[in-house]
Amino acid sequence: MATPLDSLNKVLLAHWNELERHVSGSEDVKALDGHNLDLATVLAVARYNSSPSLSENVYDTITASSNALEVNIGNKDIIYGINTGFGGNADTRTKSSTKLKQDLLRGLQYGVVTGTASHTSLVTTEVDKTNFQRDSIVLPLDHEVKSCMPESWLRATILVRLNSLAYGASGVLSPTVKALLQLLQKDIIPRVPLRGSISASGDLSPLAYVAGVLEGKPSLNVWIGNRSKGQRHLERADIALNEHSLDPIILSPREALALVNGTSVSAAVAALAMHEALCLAALAQILTALSVEALRGTDESFDPFFAAVRPHWGQGESARNIYAFLLDSSLVFRGHGSEELSLRQDRYSIRTASQWIGPALEDLYLAHSQITIELNSATDNPLIDMLASPPRVLHGGNFQAKSITSATEKIRQVAQSLGRLHFTQCTELINPATSRGLPPNLVVDEPSESFTFKGTDILIASLLSELGFLANPVASHVQSAEMGNQALNSLALVSARYTLDALDVLGQLAAAHLVAVCQALDLRALHTRFVDGLKYDFYAILAQDLYIHLADPETLAPLQSSCWAAFVSRVDTTMTLDTSVRISGAISHVEPLIFASLAPSADSMVALTRWTKHFRGHAIELYDAARKHYMNGSDGASGLLGRAGRRMYEYVRGTLGVPFVGANMLTTPPLGDRVATGITMGDLNGRVRGAMANGELYHVVVECLREVAENEGC
Repeated sequence: MATPLDSLNKVLLAHWNELERHVSGSEDVKALDGHNLDLATVLAVARYNSSPSLSENVYDTITASSNALEVNIGNKDIIYGINTGFGGNADTRTKSSTKLKQDLLRGLQYGVVTGTASHTSLVTTEVDKTNFQRDSIVLPLDHEVKSCMPESWLRATILVRLNSLAYGASGVLSPTVKALLQLLQKDIIPRVPLRGSISASGDLSPLAYVAGVLEGKPSLNVWIGNRSKGQRHLERADIALNEHSLDPIILSPREALALVNGTSVSAAVAALAMHEALCLAALAQILTALSVEALRGTDESFDPFFAAVRPHWGQGESARNIYAFLLDSSLVFRGHGSEELSLRQDRYSIRTASQWIGPALEDLYLAHSQITIELNSATDNPLIDMLASPPRVLHGGNFQAKSITSATEKIRQVAQSLGRLHFTQCTELINPATSRGLPPNLVVDEPSESFTFKGTDILIASLLSELGFLANPVASHVQSAEMGNQALNSLALVSARYTLDALDVLGQLAAAHLVAVCQALDLRALHTRFVDGLKYDFYAILAQDLYIHLADPETLAPLQSSCWAAFVSRVDTTMTLDTSVRISGAISHVEPLIFASLAPSADSMVALTRWTKHFRGHAIELYDAARKHYMNGSDGASGLLGRAGRRMYEYVRGTLGVPFVGANMLTTPPLGDRVATGITMGDLNGRVRGAMANGELYHVVVECLREVAENEGC
């Protein structure tokens, strides 16, 4: 049996632990050396405004490669991009290398950017400082100027390009690398077009804008200004450099090519997507556990035996996680299938969840490996082999970003797969035909008067359809480009962009699922408390009204038990009906059982009629009181849930303030009321999605995984 080198649990926990240290300020991000850039550092710099640095010995390595290149130039070697044309024009030779460099950058700054310098930056997000202490600012992954890349992407891009140049195989000068580093340290972020890269000779056009900013081109703009004070704005590159006491640099021909000729943008955006994918994959497992509880499923499906006889490591890890998440749950069904009309086994949405999630975890593990390798690679052309004696200048194709395309295509497939899981579990909660006793549309009000989660049912269908479209491969749409020279091009940046789109859609779907499953759990808790509270009264009222009329008084106890079971079963299977109709129907279902046990007399029939009226009124009154009490702020479902479910439920209900939803909460304020704003289901879903976007909800996810890891380590 093959065993994995690691697990996705460990990948996520190691990543998150380091990210927390960076963002809280307890540990500075690593000094880059070309080999040590990881996902946590990319996130800390790109989204949490951490400031990077370069290892001191990097400058010696960079200088050595630059000197080696100068030797080759002095020997009049033909070196691409220094004394040749570019791409399909590499058959030309030039003595005007400076003009060559200028034409390269000008020609590559072709992207479409709409808007002017009057645009302000997208408002950043406040994050709970109890989780991340360093800074309350979290940069978003999208941008209100839709033709531009978000600043977070550019911060990640510059960081990845720095690490690639720090590898010491590019022949650039140390002052150029320092100038690039200062863009991050001074938070001067180029405005770069969203589209235009085919990621063949690297991401030429986006990186040309970064290079142009280093030269202080007045035609280019950058984002500058204090984030925390909301003073972010666009400024001309030359003015911005001057305001920050930075001198424009003069790039050598080789440096211009080294800056633009690499996979840094694709790798950066893919790294940001990888973080989201890791967190959403873990959340999917927690939501599966919550769905098992809400659907009154069994933990038998996650027994270790199944993974032992089908030893895919992803399946085994997912099953162990879900099994652990369900520990201590009072809602998990542990029957043996003998109950009347019960399914012996759960439906596929929860029974085969670990088999469904497992391959996704394995794909993400490989994608993480591919992206991490790319973050620590020299990806321009030509490259200098400093291990050779004398050093060699080699021409090749490390800029072909197919590894990133491969990684991001897998992530999008995973997003669609997890989206299907969320959709199936969520629709089974909403549909009374599959929910095992939950009311239609998860209403706490009367089913004939409220349809609370019907819109959610439509929403998730829309989101899943979009995920299905986004799961299509990008790499199959390659077009030959640049005089046929770039006949193979990876489209890695296009793929990475659509991957972030897909993950945003998946996040919205997961948010809707989380709101729905918390509603379902509250309905379970409400019903459980109603039934528990009613049982004693049922036994007492039956004895009080009918004991003296029984044909055999010794049958009272078994009659109470059988009638109660029949009553509860009928109530559970008629949740589509309004309360009074449902309870009346359940009583009618019980009456023949009682009638058969009564002594044959007119008094017995009168007593049965009296019991029916007595118990019906009492049960309806008790349910209405239980519902009102629960809606007015009871302890909720927390005490019934497993370990992970309890933690996530309390976060959603407590920290996020997403309530148990009744129709009265979604009413529109009267016209003219300028204080009350009302609330929609979309607002609640958005509140949860927002907590994912700023990382707070993922902190809860990680805490659930940490508990699993601690228990496994015991």
